[in-house]
Amino acid sequence: MHCASLGEFEQGRPVLEALKEKHPDYQFALSFFSPSGYEVRKNYPQADFVFYLPADSPSAAKRLLDMLNPRLVLWVKYEYWYYFLSEIHDRKIPLLLISGIFRKSQPFFKWYGGLWQKMLRCFSVLFVQNEKSVQLLKSIGVENYVLAGDTRFDRVLSIATAAPGIPLIENWLQGRKALVAGSTWEEDIIELSHFIHKRNDIAFIIAPHEILEENIRALQKTFPGARLYSSLIADTASGNGSNILIVDNMGMLSVLYRYGNACFVGGGFTANGVHNVLEAAVYGKPVLFGPEHQKFQETNDLIVYGGALSPTGPLELEKMLTELFSDELKMQTAGNAAGKYVRENQGATKKILEYIQRNRLLTN
Repeated sequence: MHCASLGEFEQGRPVLEALKEKHPDYQFALSFFSPSGYEVRKNYPQADFVFYLPADSPSAAKRLLDMLNPRLVLWVKYEYWYYFLSEIHDRKIPLLLISGIFRKSQPFFKWYGGLWQKMLRCFSVLFVQNEKSVQLLKSIGVENYVLAGDTRFDRVLSIATAAPGIPLIENWLQGRKALVAGSTWEEDIIELSHFIHKRNDIAFIIAPHEILEENIRALQKTFPGARLYSSLIADTASGNGSNILIVDNMGMLSVLYRYGNACFVGGGFTANGVHNVLEAAVYGKPVLFGPEHQKFQETNDLIVYGGALSPTGPLELEKMLTELFSDELKMQTAGNAAGKYVRENQGATKKILEYIQRNRLLTN
């Protein structure tokens, strides 16, 4: 399974883990392009091999496929490597695209897109997320697609179902209403800071996108007296009376969102775009994020469903948060809409597994 980065890994992960459970005698190889994926998952226990995909060339593609001799190749969402895809196709190895999504601005749909279209035809099946992708593929004569949806819905549902609670967070909250701000960047904190400073009646849990010492120090400077999660673990009294908790360790965010009455997902006030809103929506919480979200279908869908709000600046953000925290019915209605959206869009993993089983791409 090849993934560009960590986000793509999370999309492919439900399929990989289901295959690993069903076919324990197979070895599984996992490749990345980005260090942000490899460094986090280089010790991932469900994969027998984890490595960077070598630079795309005919010799590299031949050598890697000679070494692995794969029975099946999974390519997650995007990142198209011509020589690897061509060599896989020429060897008649089944090749599946997982959670693919296409936009008109991509080179596949331009006058110069012939080479890119050729790469699409290397795939046995393109499992795509939405109807818009289907129509775009049809417009260039590509027919090897299946409308399956996004496997991330299955992933966040499995996390929400299986993840244990965090007693330290529960003890710290002491029943207070809370806003969880996850994957935040400096720009997000600038937008949120006025509301956080003025509302001592609400508990705030802030998890920066990167748990780096300088980011934690910057948050402590913005919110003097805020408590660190590590101090809860150490049971120290520093900042004990604060209504602000700064999360200074990794791997908790997907569970932390359950403790918010509402959730803010960062990245939407940066050029990078908003991070994974489904991790919050799965718990049936209203989700807020900045205006840089248009290229993500799930953010647009959540707004239409009534489960999300996207302010354009701090005044609008503060107004939306004030209304949510002062109107319990409004908070609950938006949260229910967010949870419903996630539940209604699960099932992509099952469709992919059924295809693999039906076509006997792996055998026991």
